[in-house]
Order: sequence, then structure tokens, then C-alpha cells
Amino acid sequence: MASEDPIKDAPLASVEFEIFGKVQGCYFTKYTRDLCKSLGIGGWVKNTKSGTILGKMQGPKPYVDQMAHWLTTVGSPGCQIHHSEFTNWETIRRQSYRDFTIRF
Repeated sequence: MASEDPIKDAPLASVEFEIFGKVQGCYFTKYTRDLCKSLGIGGWVKNTKSGTILGKMQGPKPYVDQMAHWLTTVGSPGCQIHHSEFTNWETIRRQSYRDFTIRF
């Protein structure tokens, strides 16, 4: 009997995020990109002039939820996350982003 892959069958989710705290100068964008790539999440992340991290991610909902948890509670080594905001949560038919990139 073939086992069903729960991730492959999971709905795709899209969300925008902003992370507040001491999150620049500690490779936060690099860690975010690398983790998202390893999970097959598409999107982008960047530093803002106001000192926050801004981004958008799309992928299987369980992985997007996992990244949202990481962005809220873990982050890169040396960072201090004050709080995170997630907006425009959507279920999507397909990802608009093939890759996950750091924007400048």
C-alpha cells in the first residue's frame, strides 16, 4: 500500500512578514533564505531602512507554518526577535516564486 505524502497534498499558502528587534547584522536574511530553500518555499526577504526584516513566502502550508514559527521564536544566531507580524495569509493554487532570494 502506497503511503500518502501529507506535505505533497497540503494546500499552498502565501504570507507576508515583518520581523522586529535586533535582526540586522546577524545574517538573518541569509538564514531565512537558506531555510526556505531547504523547505521548497519560494519568495524573498530583505533588510529595511527602519531596521526590520521584510519578506514574503509561499509554499506548502505546513512548511510555511514551520518558517513562521522559526521567524517568531528562533531566528539566526545572535538575533533578538522582539515580535513578528504576518499579513495577507492566503491559500494559493500555485507559487509565484520559483526560488527564495535576498533582495537589496
